Parts: sequence; structure tokens; C-alpha cells
Amino acid sequence: DVIEAFSKGEQVYVCESIFIDLNGEQRWVEVRHAIMPGYEDSMDIVLITTLDITTRKQKEEALRLSSSVYENSQEAISVTDESGIILSVNAAFSKITGFSQPEVVGKTHSILKSGKQDRSFHQKMWHELNAKGRWEGEIWNRRKNGEIYAEWLSINTIYDESNQPYRRIGLFSDISQRKASEDLIKRQANFDSLTGLPNRHMFIDHLNHEIDLATVQEYPIHLLLIDLDRLTEINDSLGYLVGDELIKQSAEQIQNCLQASHLVARIAGDVFAVILPDESCQNDVDSIVKRIQAILATAFDVENHNVYLTSSIGIASFPTHASTSEVLIQCSNLALESAKQQGRNQRSYYVPMMKQSTQYKYAVSTDLRKALACNQFQLFYQPIVDLKTRSVHKAEALIRWHHPQQGIISPADFIPVAEATGAIIEIGNWVFKEAVKQVESWRETIASNFQISINKSPIQFKSEDVHLYDWFDYLTQHGLTGEAIVVEMTEGLLMDSGPIVASKLFAMSDAGMQIALDDFGTGYSSLSYIKKYDVDYLKIDQTFVSNLTADSDDSAICESVIAMAHKLGIKVIAEGIETKEQLELLAQWGCDYGQGYYFCKPIPADQFEQKYAALSADESS
Repeated sequence: DVIEAFSKGEQVYVCESIFIDLNGEQRWVEVRHAIMPGYEDSMDIVLITTLDITTRKQKEEALRLSSSVYENSQEAISVTDESGIILSVNAAFSKITGFSQPEVVGKTHSILKSGKQDRSFHQKMWHELNAKGRWEGEIWNRRKNGEIYAEWLSINTIYDESNQPYRRIGLFSDISQRKASEDLIKRQANFDSLTGLPNRHMFIDHLNHEIDLATVQEYPIHLLLIDLDRLTEINDSLGYLVGDELIKQSAEQIQNCLQASHLVARIAGDVFAVILPDESCQNDVDSIVKRIQAILATAFDVENHNVYLTSSIGIASFPTHASTSEVLIQCSNLALESAKQQGRNQRSYYVPMMKQSTQYKYAVSTDLRKALACNQFQLFYQPIVDLKTRSVHKAEALIRWHHPQQGIISPADFIPVAEATGAIIEIGNWVFKEAVKQVESWRETIASNFQISINKSPIQFKSEDVHLYDWFDYLTQHGLTGEAIVVEMTEGLLMDSGPIVASKLFAMSDAGMQIALDDFGTGYSSLSYIKKYDVDYLKIDQTFVSNLTADSDDSAICESVIAMAHKLGIKVIAEGIETKEQLELLAQWGCDYGQGYYFCKPIPADQFEQKYAALSADESS
């Protein structure tokens, strides 16, 4: 290359080469070849000089690398002077902002200003830049097309030899998608997807915040829990799409009843919560509750259906009823349960007795689990007297619980708890087996056709865990047929009988068991249902018998029930007979059987046998 250059008449030829120095390190060297005339007539001389350019080459490489990074970086980069005037931007800057380099050079970053940060924000940013030489954080800017976006911005300062700001290097990336994802996650974590209302998590956070404020500023908070009645029934009959739309419309209607300072949240499938801060006047709370119930009771137009809905509402207050959010929610929930027990479209304010009742039920439910195993139950028997012959061939079995600490607990106190916990299934099976063993014995000692009536809970009828054929097998094992046992059921169950209940009623009838309709006259029995299920006995409720006199309204009712039942081929048992006059009137009207304290209160099996086995012996003699 050198000879070729000289042959072309060039006087100087420069090239760069790499050498390895004595330390084995690579060095860049610039080699300069220059032709110089020889002395007098001698040949020309080639002067060769070398220069170590390693440092320069390293700087050039660093510069090329920086330039490549600058131009190809996915992060936007802008270079400004010390006062913020833009000197240069890279391609990513233009891609993110929409502004080309010629459009921004000579201007400041104010062309990107979104207005979402106030003056104090920018003042703090510049203060930190001047004090520390750098700043980074999240900032909202505006693209050329007007779209506002979020970016993560980092600014660093380059200083001159006098340690004065010389350049500012800004690097930023578009974090709009990340922010959108974060917002979505936050929304999903805090808001209900169906209604857009705050969910349980956000509701509790808000309630805690309100209680903190109310504690300092000394104002009350009222918490409403709103349960949509019949929603499960609507879902089953019209479908979940209708149910979901009904929930959405209900949410909107509840919001329409509230002020901006109130919060409504959906905290469960069909339950809304409303926080009413500083509604110091109880009448204001009452008014809001009534408005909500009234507007929810109007017809909803959903998927071409006119759907009618009601609501149950429980109300509790801070600090009157609770000092923490957890306890306030518990109190409101107890009030809601109380409202639901009263029927549909009811409201209930919390009272301390509700918590006492709940604690008692919890204690009972805990003790119930070991009552059977510890033989704490006992059956008492009350005679059912034939009003024509005054003989006793029937008895009703009534369960008693001998609690080791509380003494005898009434069935009215523990049966509802047993039904709620499912313990009634096991208890009911125990009652049946005890009654079977007893009737087997009394058919030997009292009467060969003796019958015992047992009360069967609606839960037992509706549960698929109760297998009647096990009962029938147990009767057979004791040499008995179905007619030895009479099953008493409420008339409400008869009206609400689904396929499972119906199949069990027919199975009992086929097995020879007789059915007694208990508490007749207190509900809404249909005569067609009474005939459909072959009811054998109607039991006139004691509310009609207790005040029975010849000229009372109850006398007309009792006489009519007896006549109607006999027309249908059904026998009648009157409950709660306490006086001779009541007995004579019922016998006069043709009532078949009676039971009550006039004859005998419920007594243990040994006392019952001692009394009525002796009477049976007297009758035989």
C-alpha cells in the first residue's frame, strides 16, 4: 500500500496498525510514511514515524457506541442546556411524543406539559435537580396528538470544568400500558366487576377510614346491610343473566337514594353495604332506609320481564353499638338476620339482645355435637286420649335435653339450632329409634295397637341424607309395621313440598305410616294438598283450644275443622286441653282425640308406663 501510494506521487502515507506491547497488551499505533529527498544526488529517504493512538481510538469507540445507543435506544433521550433548552433528541423521543427533532430543538419540555402536575411539582423537581444534580419519578405528559400518557423520567446533570451545570440528559419511557395494567389490577382488587361498586375489600378500608375520622371529629356512622330477597329464586326461574342485570339495576337504584358523602358497596352476591357518615338524626337514617326499600320494591324491567323484588335491611351504628369496623359489621349482620326472620321487605335495628342470642346459639350448637354421644337426650311422652272411650292407645314423643350445666333445655331453644347446623338429622334418627323400641314395649304392656307420634323436622323431609328405608328396616327388625309410628309434620311443609318431600310422604304412606298435620289452622293449608298426601290426622293447634268456650269465636273454628276433617275421612286431635269444659265441647262436636295438661303433662317413659299400664289392666278387668 505504501509503494502504491508513492508510485502515484503521494508524498505522505498514513495507516493505523495494532501492535502488542511488551506487557502483552494491544495498542493502536498510527504509522506515518513520508518521502524526503536524499542528500545531494543520493536516493530519496522514507521517514517512518509512529504514534500511540490507543487512547484516541478508545474514545472514538466509546463515542460510536454512545451514538449507537443514543439513536437505537428504546428509551427516549433528550439533551438540553443548563436552562432546559432542547439541543438534541433521539428517535425514541420522536416515536413516543410524536414530535420530530426539528420541532423541539430550541424549545423546552413545556411543549409536552399535560397540566396534570401543578406548579409546585415542577418547582420541587427543579429544586432537587439543582441541589443533587439528578431527579427521577413518574410524570404525565402530552403527545403531539393531544393524548396524555404516563412516563418514568430520569434527569442527570453534566457539569463543566468550573463545576457549573453544562448539560441535562433526560431519559424516559412510556409506562402507559404498565399504568393501565396496574389500574386494572387495582380496580379488580377494589371494585365489583358486575356493578362497578366498591367490593368488600375496599368497603372495609373505607369503613376503617371513616371510623378513624369519626373518632377524632366525634360524629356517628350508620352501617346498612341490604339483602335482596328472592334473588336465588329469580336466578333459578329466570336465569343468571336476569339475576345479574337485576343486581346491576338494584345497585343503581340504591345509589340514587344516597348523597355524595355516602358509600355503597357490593360485599356479597346479593348483599350491599351502605356507609352513612354523620347522619346524626335517626329520622334521616329511617328516611333513607325507607326510600331504599320503596325503590327496590318497584317493578324492574329486565330482559322483557317485569321482576318484583324486596329487600331486608339491618342497621347498626358507631359508636353506639360498636367501636371497630369488625364489630360494626357483625352488629349490622345480626340486625339483617333479624329482619330476614321477620319475613320479606323488613328492616331491623341492632339491639344488644341479638348478640346475646347469637352467642347462646353458638354455645348450644357446640354442646349439641356431644349431647347424643353423652346420652343427654331423653324422650318424654304425653298421652293422646280417645275422647269417646277415654282410653289411651297413643302418645306423642317429645324430646328433652338434660344439659350438664344448664339443666333441661326446651326443644324450642335447641331444635332451631339443630336444624341450622344439620344436627337435626342425627337427632331425628335417634328419636325414631327410641320411639320404635318404646312402642314395641308398650304394645306388650299397655295396648297391642299402641302408636307413638314423632315430630319430623322439615329439614329431615328435605334432606337427601335421610333414608326412610333404613327406618322401615328398623321397624321390621323390631317386629313392627309402619302403622306403629305416626309422623307429625307442619302444614307449611305440606305447602312447600318439592319432589324430595313428596317422594318421602308417599313412601311413608306406602309403608303404612300415618301422617298427622300439626298446628293446623295457624298456616295456609290447602285442602287439595291434604287429600293428595293422604293425611290421617289434623291436630287443632292449642291457640284455638286454650280459650275455648261455648260462645267464643274459637268454638266455631274448632267445630268447623272437625266437621270438615270428618267429611274428608280424616281424624282430629285437639292439642292443649286444660279444662273439663274444653274437653266436653270437643267431645260434643265429635273430636276424635285430645291431649293436654287436663289429662297429663309430658312425662318420662317409666312414669308413663306405670300410669297407663295400670289403667289398661283396670280396663281389661
